[in-house]
Amino acid sequence: MTENTQTDSSNTNSAATPEPAAATPAPAPTPAAPSLEEQLAAAKKEAASGQERYLRAVADLENYRKRMLREKDELRQYAAASVVEDIIPIIDNLGLATVAAKQQTDIKAVVDGVGLVLEQFKSILTRHGLKEVNPVDQPFDHHLHESIAHQASATVPEEKVLQVVRLGYTLNGRLVRPASVIVSSGVAQAEQS
Repeated sequence: MTENTQTDSSNTNSAATPEPAAATPAPAPTPAAPSLEEQLAAAKKEAASGQERYLRAVADLENYRKRMLREKDELRQYAAASVVEDIIPIIDNLGLATVAAKQQTDIKAVVDGVGLVLEQFKSILTRHGLKEVNPVDQPFDHHLHESIAHQASATVPEEKVLQVVRLGYTLNGRLVRPASVIVSSGVAQAEQS
């Protein structure tokens, strides 16, 4: 039994001790850390690169700002060009109406001609976004109307527009000029009693 025990123990010892690895690679040598001078040079290079990018961005922003101001100024100068081009024929027609008025003896023909020119003018302005504000018999709206007087009326209810003295206008939904109106104050006090 002792032989078996020895054999068993020798088998266990040989299994427990690992065989040396044939060729285990040695750990790779770590690269040497850069010196302080190299680190400083790299940091200075990175700072110079960042400074250059910053200066370019500032210059680009300044150029963009100048270009936007120039384009805005050009837009303002030429914004009315299409309206002016449409108005020129009206000036021509008014000139013709003036010549015709001097030669005509029939005043009705002159009035009709000027009326046509007025309609042409209104049509052009409407095409460019101008709308009349004509609030007869509508409730008074202080956003669109300017009350120049109150007047008693038996037929028009109180706080409704009784008469339009001067038309108002809006341009693309924005008030250009309020309508000057006379507002009804309702039935006169003497009529109420």
